[in-house]
Amino acid sequence: MAEKLKQCKIIFVVGGPGSGKGTQCEKIVAKYGYTHLSTGDLLREEVHSGSERGKKLAAIMEKGELVPLDTVLDMLKDAMVAKADVSKGFLIDGYPREVKQGVEFEKKITAPTLLLYIDAGSETMVKRLLKRGETSGRADDNEETIKKRLETYYKATEPVIAMYEGRGIVRKINAEGNVDSVFAQVCKAVDAIN
Repeated sequence: MAEKLKQCKIIFVVGGPGSGKGTQCEKIVAKYGYTHLSTGDLLREEVHSGSERGKKLAAIMEKGELVPLDTVLDMLKDAMVAKADVSKGFLIDGYPREVKQGVEFEKKITAPTLLLYIDAGSETMVKRLLKRGETSGRADDNEETIKKRLETYYKATEPVIAMYEGRGIVRKINAEGNVDSVFAQVCKAVDAIN
């Protein structure tokens, strides 16, 4: 089954919290039939399950820290294997967050076909997250945690983007515009690999 994943198109979708990654992923799923896997969603589902692992994850996430790599990778691989027969490809949303995650993903699963870098300025991201926080009920959508999340994101992600730029698979998307103008750029990048 893991062999089957090597034939799949895999797109890493990277961008800061509030950059619009999730929204763009939903649109890609609707248009291209990819399976959207968000490491954040997988982690939140585990937390809500009330499992022992979920309780440990909750404590880490509430502090705004990153969950251990092996935990995330195992959850991701399980989710991919479960969908390998029916998916046209995979969108891995919010991954890799650090170089080591990308390297380990390739060792345990396979190399990505493309990295979509959804790039919005930090002011834009803070504004979007505060607005989302009004209705999301997410504990991490408050100004103090948001700023810490952005700091963590920039520190960890810049080297990731540099690593994949070296391979020529990064497509930088300007995410300052409206949803449709951003999606037009995304389509150009996805069409080029299909």
